[in-house]
Amino acid sequence: MNRALDQLQPYPFEKLRALLANAQPPAQLKPIALSIGEPKHKSPAFVAQALADNLDQLAVYPTTLGLPALREAITGWCERRFGVPTGWLDAARHVLPVNGTREALFAFTQAVVNRTDDALVLSPNPFYQIYEGAALLAGATPHYLPCLAENGFNPDYDAVPEEIWQRTQILFICSPGNPTGALTPLETLKKLIALADRYNFVIAADECYSELYFDEENPPPGLLTACAELGRQDFKRCVVFHSLSKRSNLPGLRSGFVAGDAEILKAFLLYRTYHGCAMPVQTQLASVAAWNDEAHVRENRDQYRAKYDAVLDILAPVLDVQRPDGSFYLWARTPTDDTQFTRELFAQQHVTVVPGSYLSREVNGLNPGAGRIRMALVAPLAECIEAAERIRSFIQGQPA
Repeated sequence: MNRALDQLQPYPFEKLRALLANAQPPAQLKPIALSIGEPKHKSPAFVAQALADNLDQLAVYPTTLGLPALREAITGWCERRFGVPTGWLDAARHVLPVNGTREALFAFTQAVVNRTDDALVLSPNPFYQIYEGAALLAGATPHYLPCLAENGFNPDYDAVPEEIWQRTQILFICSPGNPTGALTPLETLKKLIALADRYNFVIAADECYSELYFDEENPPPGLLTACAELGRQDFKRCVVFHSLSKRSNLPGLRSGFVAGDAEILKAFLLYRTYHGCAMPVQTQLASVAAWNDEAHVRENRDQYRAKYDAVLDILAPVLDVQRPDGSFYLWARTPTDDTQFTRELFAQQHVTVVPGSYLSREVNGLNPGAGRIRMALVAPLAECIEAAERIRSFIQGQPA
């Protein structure tokens, strides 16, 4: 067996199940899960119809490169959303459809990392655990950059030593972040591109939460925005990952894309051809419909705004918690140890959250997630309100 498998840590939800295994919540309280970031809003009916209308494509082998219609729809969306000038993104060279960002982030790392003894993959900390597992199985060493409140929950890139940059092969960024909801400022993105040029590493921008924001007049920038403003028409060393899961409430469709540096994507396409991960044709055609529509995405954001407003009104008086820049998470500081808080909240109120320490790694004695919990506001509005009321009651019932 691959010995690198022994380096993989249990997934956060495995740890959570073990933590809550012997707890006995009140039977009269229905369970409310704020733990898993799985969108619960209704999937767009027109996407489901497009899928149903094309079920005859089950008889067709899909190609790894995907349909031109899908790649063109994705290209058009990137131009509209991130201000990429028309013609810069070539649908045949700069875009690849993928089966969701999780699959793509992992596979991309295997394709990009050169298995040298000193290869590093940099990641925010806390982080999406796929970054770590992908690095380990690619033969690289994960290097964690703490995301602390004093730096807006973004890594302090100025504090990264030059010897770390020199060994870096991939820098993962996530904006808005999971679990913090923090945005990477546009000027920081430009700074990272300059660093990538200087030290010859790839920026892998996980932007799967990019469409969950609050100000309709000011969509958050992405790595493609930075490339456009810098006149970086070749998108050198820059690759972005997007998905329909959060944007369109389609986690079960397993549909997303990777876009950016054509040379990197050419090699990634070769890898994927052997990997055997072509997106089914009917899924591609349904995805075209989703990428070409924004009305359902605006409605989605409206629902999240309502939940944030209601939940924060209830929790802010008793809990150190703020509205994030984006995403559907709350990253709250707990008055007690985060694992203890999570277990007792479940035992007393039948509400499930995730301890922040489960989403982070301790480095030099510091775990940036310790003393925090992640709450995913994915349940219906009424359930989110009820959960917030139970959490408030739980906190108010604790000894002073």
